[in-house]
Amino acid sequence: MSAVPKRKLTVEEYLAIEEKAEFKSEFYDGEMFPVYRDAPQGMAGVSRRHNYAKDNLILELGMRFKGGPCRTLSSDQRVRVNRTGLYVYPDIVVLCGEPEFDGDTLLNPQVIVEVLSDSTDLYDRTTKFRHYQQIPALKEYILVSQDQPVIERFVRQDDGSWKLQVFEGIDDTFSLDSIPVSIPLADVYRGVTFQPLPLQPKIKLVADE
Repeated sequence: MSAVPKRKLTVEEYLAIEEKAEFKSEFYDGEMFPVYRDAPQGMAGVSRRHNYAKDNLILELGMRFKGGPCRTLSSDQRVRVNRTGLYVYPDIVVLCGEPEFDGDTLLNPQVIVEVLSDSTDLYDRTTKFRHYQQIPALKEYILVSQDQPVIERFVRQDDGSWKLQVFEGIDDTFSLDSIPVSIPLADVYRGVTFQPLPLQPKIKLVADE
């Protein structure tokens, strides 16, 4: 006997459920996906390193944006990718100028920041990034490691490609491209205890015969 296919939710049903839910869920193609960093006690959450890096970066950006046209929005802010139908809660959103909202959902982030974890690393780098690229207003995509002092910055080029720059090491300084802001990695990772780097496998050298 074949299984009965699960009925897909409409956007209106998702938003109605989300309004009353105890924790947030993202939405794509009729399905809801819990955001475990905000799930109730007893469900998987995120590490202290993740929260420190995210909160430190929000604080540092907020101080530098004070009095200017830009501001940060935290992971409570839902974003929609109009072209693909993805509803998502990025770790940090930077908005400059006049916001565009559909209800409580933001449509025009300028910068999106995701703090990587073991469970989200691949998704954030591939599928999620491909969705984000469909936001016309998005100029930069930032990936922040929680295990090592490494920040990757992807900047949209005029031809539609994305240029990568890596900021690495606690003495390095991270900067945005579209906004004149720079932050020492020491401030981003304040309070973070880093994991030791994994040992590289030994390579056996075979002499030519």
